[in-house]
Amino acid sequence: MKLHLAVLSTILAMGLSFAQQGGGMWIPTELNESEMKQMGMQISAEDIFTPNAPSIKDAIAHFGGGCTSEVISSKGLLLTNHHCGYGQIQSHSSLENDYLKNGFWAMNNSEELPNKGLTATFIVDIKDVTDKILQGISDEMTEEKRQEFVKSNIEIISKNVVKEAYQDVFIRAFYKGNKYYQFITETYKDVRLVGAPPSAIGNFGMDTDNWSWPRHTGDFSLFRIYADKNNKPAEYSPDNVPYTPKHFLPVSIKGIKEGDFTFVFGFPGSTDEYLPASALDQILKTTNPARIGIRDVALKILNAKMRQDNATRIKYASKYARISNYHKKWSGESLGLKKSNAVEKRKEFETEFTKRIAANSNWNKNYGSLLNEMDELYTFQAPYQTAEIYFDEAIYRNSETFRVALLVQNLIKAKGTPEFSDLKNRYINYLKGLYKDYDADLDQEVSLALIDLYKKNVPAEFLPETAIHINASTFQSSVLTGKERINGVSIIEDTEKAFENDEVLIAALENDPLVQEIGLIQKAYEQKVSPKFTATQNQLNQLQRTYMKAQLEVFPDKKFFPDANSTLRVTYGKVDGYKPEDKPRYPYQTYLDGVIEKYVPGDYEFDLPQKLIDLEKSKDFGIYGEGKKKKAKMPVNFIATNHTTGGNSGSPALDKDGNLIGLNFDRVWEGTMSDLNYDPEICRNIMVDARYILFIIDKFAGAGYLLDEMKIVK
Repeated sequence: MKLHLAVLSTILAMGLSFAQQGGGMWIPTELNESEMKQMGMQISAEDIFTPNAPSIKDAIAHFGGGCTSEVISSKGLLLTNHHCGYGQIQSHSSLENDYLKNGFWAMNNSEELPNKGLTATFIVDIKDVTDKILQGISDEMTEEKRQEFVKSNIEIISKNVVKEAYQDVFIRAFYKGNKYYQFITETYKDVRLVGAPPSAIGNFGMDTDNWSWPRHTGDFSLFRIYADKNNKPAEYSPDNVPYTPKHFLPVSIKGIKEGDFTFVFGFPGSTDEYLPASALDQILKTTNPARIGIRDVALKILNAKMRQDNATRIKYASKYARISNYHKKWSGESLGLKKSNAVEKRKEFETEFTKRIAANSNWNKNYGSLLNEMDELYTFQAPYQTAEIYFDEAIYRNSETFRVALLVQNLIKAKGTPEFSDLKNRYINYLKGLYKDYDADLDQEVSLALIDLYKKNVPAEFLPETAIHINASTFQSSVLTGKERINGVSIIEDTEKAFENDEVLIAALENDPLVQEIGLIQKAYEQKVSPKFTATQNQLNQLQRTYMKAQLEVFPDKKFFPDANSTLRVTYGKVDGYKPEDKPRYPYQTYLDGVIEKYVPGDYEFDLPQKLIDLEKSKDFGIYGEGKKKKAKMPVNFIATNHTTGGNSGSPALDKDGNLIGLNFDRVWEGTMSDLNYDPEICRNIMVDARYILFIIDKFAGAGYLLDEMKIVK
């Protein structure tokens, strides 16, 4: 009896973990429609995704290849996050016209601002092509041979896809390379800025509130897709016309309540949900502490200067937000993994996995040593992982000067080759963009602090043979900082002239003290770190693919959603409150009065436009608020249990009928661990309430003409 009870207890425990409702990042052609309807959805899976007929998928666009956006009018009006459009808003800003600070609103089509290089991509069709891609592949193949077959099969299939001339095709791996899907896309290349609230609304709370709840942020911006006269994709032209979509999202102002069904439709970037416990343990002990420590140092220096100087604030606003975003994300991820006891739960899963394969001779033969092999490799990889992170974060990502010094190594190596001219031209364009928002003295301060960390924390065996000599003098003697000249000019002031004479350019770079020092660091990394780290990671990737295959076979009773890979996905959940670590449980909705409570006059994070204060004081919320007269409240943000990640920024939050009720822009801090371990008890996505978006457009900005294009559901 005791044995039977123990077995029953184990089965129940495993079953409960598998019966989790909601979450996931599901391919829209393979939705669990029955569960979605059990949770409250009223529309069908075909309403969400139908290849050859209008459906909600036709309103969802990949915005600039990094965020999500959605069409909300019959005239191609595109909604996304303020932080997704930040780069475009910044590029149009100046001290005279500070659209970051004051906001921007085009009052007609002629005032909308073009954005070179900005795209909006729609998914037209999705097909499972696994059998074709894995044709001719066997388990006995080496990894290199397998990859050759896969690459060749992808190229053959892609070339033979029947599509329109203006369409593209790509094929992506799913389930760690155990399945493959083909996507046909249409990319629109004329996307213009229509409107954006001031940062005091669109980025209210900035770093202090980032990844946290309660939030009070109007994180949205508006763009418009333009097409040629035939409604097809075209490069920017004054003759282009607003795009007519196959489907656009109705916007609901009916409001929400706790327990309401919601789903989010977008392009999540990257997750790793099926790692072994040893991998999660390494993330907690090695990976995240190193990344957090490096960015903490860079952010403190940048923050101090941005608070002192307005011009620096404008130049570094986008860069600072990018660095800060993941700094705080990794901190919350670690906290969430600990709070959810993720490593121990993964070990429990592995115990059940081991039991199941031991009971099946074929499984045991194929998968019996998998977990031990992976554990040993993660242990071996740990010091190389540390060195890899420090090179990536301290040398490449968070010092602009060091990154340039790394890039020009390639130019030096290409001297005298046919590739040199093309590479030089690409670097000229890159540097012109970089130096537009570059402060040599500020980056020097950041870089010196980072090189200090590099010398202290990278294992000694991975450093150059000679001591690293990078100091203030190195920066002041470098052509890369503009302090020394090439061809008689500063590389910052006239990049093209600095690159004019190839012989002079290469001589200057080869003799540059900063280029030389970074070259030594890069050489040590490439010889001592990268080969071992890459080889180990390749082994782990191969084993992870096998482990994923094993999980799918060994747990036929469990539904496995594929990891995110920047392809179109659906996640679903319910509106629900949240209890952060060591704090009371907060309700699912925030209001404008909470914005006023956080208001700090003159503060760069919590200042507010006077007009918004006046609207709250007079309760002038129009048809968008809740309640009446003096008791009226204006909804701002809400949260739900949808499973989102980077790339889902700007994704629409939809109700049971497929109406837009919110705009996804963030997650709760501890819930950022959903990239590795989704848990509906902890994970929440944060959305701007659609009513707040319309309120800001109409009552604050006076751009109510835009609402005339929309279908408002009352």
